[in-house]
Amino acid sequence: MSLVDLVMPKLGESIMEATILKWHKNVGDAIKQDETVLDIATDKVDSEVPSTAEGVIEELLFKENDVVPIGTVIAKIRVGANAAVSNNQPAPTPKKEEYEDAKVVEEIPYQPVGSSQPAVGSGQGSDNKIRFYSPLVLNIAQQEGIGMAELENIPGTGQEGRVSKKDILAYVANRSNGSRAQVQNQQPQTAVMAAPEQRSTVNEQRSASNDQQPAFQPPTVFTGNVEVIEMDRMRKLIAKHMVDSKHTSAHVTSFAECDVTNLVLWREKVKKEFEKREGEKITFTPLFIEAIVKCIKRYPWLSSSVEGDKIIIKKDLNIGMATALPNGNLIVPVIKNADQLNLTGLTKQVNGLANAARTGKLRPDDTTGGTFTLTNVGTFGSIMGTPIINQPQVAIMAVGAIKKRPMVIETPQGDSIAIRHMMYISLSYDHRIIDGALGSTFLNAVSKELENFDGNRSI
Repeated sequence: MSLVDLVMPKLGESIMEATILKWHKNVGDAIKQDETVLDIATDKVDSEVPSTAEGVIEELLFKENDVVPIGTVIAKIRVGANAAVSNNQPAPTPKKEEYEDAKVVEEIPYQPVGSSQPAVGSGQGSDNKIRFYSPLVLNIAQQEGIGMAELENIPGTGQEGRVSKKDILAYVANRSNGSRAQVQNQQPQTAVMAAPEQRSTVNEQRSASNDQQPAFQPPTVFTGNVEVIEMDRMRKLIAKHMVDSKHTSAHVTSFAECDVTNLVLWREKVKKEFEKREGEKITFTPLFIEAIVKCIKRYPWLSSSVEGDKIIIKKDLNIGMATALPNGNLIVPVIKNADQLNLTGLTKQVNGLANAARTGKLRPDDTTGGTFTLTNVGTFGSIMGTPIINQPQVAIMAVGAIKKRPMVIETPQGDSIAIRHMMYISLSYDHRIIDGALGSTFLNAVSKELENFDGNRSI
């Protein structure tokens, strides 16, 4: 018999944690390899985590709604000849060392290594036990200007009365409505009860915290006929990432107009035959991705990221495609190694990922590793857009709606006016490493690739 660790999977370059939504298995349940063990949620996707081994659930190390760092062991699976057990059989008590290692984010007190006294922030409960705070809770407290004395007064609903992420976020929301004053009135009493050697530190932290906090703002009063809607979890995190991207990258957007008549007429000609042969509808998206990939090969800096003062060229061309979800939120599944797929392969990947996104079936790996992103704002009728870069990438392209317009056609015999299928495309890029010349040159190359589409190509 042996134990296999199930860890929180890597969910993207910028994702550091995930929330456990639901456990599908309990301790003692049999599990097959690749069978779903739990559902998790991040700012990008709600996903299922499959088992990495076949056996019996030995231990679940976190509860539902716990926020867990990527790479942390979340469950243990017993494998081998003696794995089968009854569902009613209680799980063996884990060794103390194993338990503490598995729940390191919750169990390690916030104090210097080797210190014999609890650190400020590891407050004392009514039973004289050290009150632990996870790094996540401490980080939120620091961002919101909550001093340690104030933190000690927040009631916790976690294990052994710990303050969870949910608790501190609820406190922050209520504090803006006036509840903060009540807690602050309790702070002097807490300071008096503190050990003599800790009083000065607590008072100093409270004073520093108050100096950093803005003056109390009363709740906003809305007039007229309004409806106030609380953002859901994904919308809050999307908003944060959009603002963070603007703070990280120096955004510049360039525009180009391209004549996609040949491409439109070719697709119209072959779409029925293609669907009959491949069982897939061919949309414009794989055609756009095909053109983008060809041009990135000529201008590889468009598929890169910035690490300090280093430019990391990504030679695996993984193209993200922004996809709207039924609830109005946006997700970006990624087509891995898009440069190695032909048009049929791209079409199947695009359709498969889009359907998985809309039905909530995306896997964690489906949204990771993107090196360049395409967003089709034309799907919603927009003729152009100025998209925000999907970090840590350095560029994103938007394609607008295809419209028929009268255009001047230049020929050796003279100019004429004809009805053409026209489309605007735009490129937002990180001006830290991509100058206007390179950005515009790449955009123009994609435009020419689409304009020169071979209307006689076979499928």
